[in-house]
Amino acid sequence: MNEYLQTFIRYLAEEKALSRNTLESYQRDLNQFLEFAKQRDLQTPDQIRKTHIALFLGEMRQMGRASSTITRMTVSIRSFCHHLVREGIIQQDPSVHMEAPKAEKRLPNVMTIEQVGHLIDAPDRQSPQGRRDRAMLEMLYATGIRVSELISVNVDDVRLDLKFLRCANNAGKERIIPITGVTAKRVGEYIEQGRQQLIRNHPEELALFVNQLGTRLTRQGFWKIIKKYAREAGIEADITPHTLRHSFATHLLESGADLRSVQEMLGHADISTTQIYTQVSKKNMKDVYEAHHPRANVT
Repeated sequence: MNEYLQTFIRYLAEEKALSRNTLESYQRDLNQFLEFAKQRDLQTPDQIRKTHIALFLGEMRQMGRASSTITRMTVSIRSFCHHLVREGIIQQDPSVHMEAPKAEKRLPNVMTIEQVGHLIDAPDRQSPQGRRDRAMLEMLYATGIRVSELISVNVDDVRLDLKFLRCANNAGKERIIPITGVTAKRVGEYIEQGRQQLIRNHPEELALFVNQLGTRLTRQGFWKIIKKYAREAGIEADITPHTLRHSFATHLLESGADLRSVQEMLGHADISTTQIYTQVSKKNMKDVYEAHHPRANVT
């Protein structure tokens, strides 16, 4: 059944123009489901029944998969089945009326302002890589952009004199985001004293942030960088590339920024996505109150 899966993935890439990360999620989920089907001797798509899908999802739950993962897998299987019906490969959709479980709304991990400072100060600013890393961390926290957006930024997208950044999301929608004076300064230092050395073998490179080969930095490369500096800064909490984005939004709201402005800077289409950061802010306020009010824990 693998040929049907590959046709479906091509359809999502070419017709739906989904991002590479989303395509990889579909591929991964459906590979697992088709492996499950193969183990039960299901050779063709028309042999798949609703009970098989339910058994697969039940097995995933028993393996301890998060409800958000189960929800995503359900959506992947349902989309695949819809595609098979649309293409005339199967007559009846085995996933029809199958509801995805509601994903638990977990609050995002957020760093303290002090932790952010330690993380940003960790790179050695005397080396080209250190200047690059300091500039990247400053920009990520100053703008709240996604890592995929950060590594897509070109030199021409940054106006240091006007202190703003132009970036585009996976759908190609552009937005203009202000940057702080210190961010503009660190990016300027990197461009003048770091980037030129890194791109000496690729002087035509457009990317703002490049790797040691002088080509555009990857998500995996940035992941390793942020993990390295989290260790050096002595931050024990699990830090991911998205943590600075979460911290940016939460710290802005805690400082009195209005929700609509934060929504626009984050590039959220729906304000309900941004509202989760108000819950983080309220939780932080409650934690501070309970830790410091003299009668907070009196019984």
